[in-house]
Amino acid sequence: MRSRRVPAPLIDVALVGVSLLDVWVNVQGDERPALACALLGAFALTLRRRLPLTTFALTLPGVLVTDAVFASLAALYTLASLSRHRTLLGFCAAVFTVCNITVWSWPSPEFADLPDTSSTLITVSYSLAEAVAPVFLGQLVQARRDLSLRLAEISKVREREQQLITQTVLAKERTQLAREMHDVVSHQVSLIAVQAGALQMRSRDAEARETASAIRRLSVRTLDELRHMVSVLRASGSRPTELTPQPSLADLQRLVVDSGLDAKLDTDLPDGLAPPLQRAVFRTVQEALTNVRKHAPGARTTIRVQHADGTVRATVTNTAPTRPPLGLPGSRHGLVGLRQRAELLGGTITSGPTADGGYEVRLELPE
Repeated sequence: MRSRRVPAPLIDVALVGVSLLDVWVNVQGDERPALACALLGAFALTLRRRLPLTTFALTLPGVLVTDAVFASLAALYTLASLSRHRTLLGFCAAVFTVCNITVWSWPSPEFADLPDTSSTLITVSYSLAEAVAPVFLGQLVQARRDLSLRLAEISKVREREQQLITQTVLAKERTQLAREMHDVVSHQVSLIAVQAGALQMRSRDAEARETASAIRRLSVRTLDELRHMVSVLRASGSRPTELTPQPSLADLQRLVVDSGLDAKLDTDLPDGLAPPLQRAVFRTVQEALTNVRKHAPGARTTIRVQHADGTVRATVTNTAPTRPPLGLPGSRHGLVGLRQRAELLGGTITSGPTADGGYEVRLELPE
């Protein structure tokens, strides 16, 4: 669970408050110069983040003339957490120690009157430890902050490496898929085109020749699109490549004619419609006609594409089939893909059976 950090201004206010409490406890009200020095050090903590060294210097007079040392220790901690100059930090700790063991008697300073050498050593050691503690703590916080940043950088690098590994795997899979498509699908479609051409040449029936011609034409077009898709897969994302010359609404009539279905197209769309919308409408109609061909042989199909109130609507409706459905394979992902495409464009797509036993696919897209 992510921890909540206390706001920096709130911390500064708390430190100033504790410093003022330290001044109230350790400084007599009638000592005006000492009180002024102590208050200066307390309020100087508001500058500790922007000017840590200056803040520490402003707190030293209070240490020299009073026992209120909290502000100076807080300033020394801040300086240690922000500075990497260890010589400077050692010097500041030594200055604090000297000020802490010095008693200022106006107008000249006097060192504390210590009875013997052992007392002197204890006093100096205590003051030095008091100065070193915030320095060590500040350096520890700085090291922790640096470690956190380093770990964040390592995490980003590892994430980037994982992405590169994933991209490499995908590139290999793309290459393998391209090879399979070229070796298997392209071969089969080529055979269909050759057989359709032979049938067109040998048949004496005009209708059979027309059907064979349509099969051959569609096979050749499929081969062209397949070759382009194979080149895109082999590119492995190294450069942006369009899958095919993208279809538009101008290709709808050809799509309906080539479908071989009893279909009627009714369009009422303005010129200049955005290409993504045109492609979405085309792919929806294409998938709906494919489903009619597979699941509703002999059905009549009506395609209506209209524009009203800033919305593009495409409806493909077929009647009940008159023959048993063809046993053609399918991935069952066609409508799912269309729904995802519509959602990306901010639209919706619905589908379901009609009252007369047919089926309807309805697409709505905002312009």
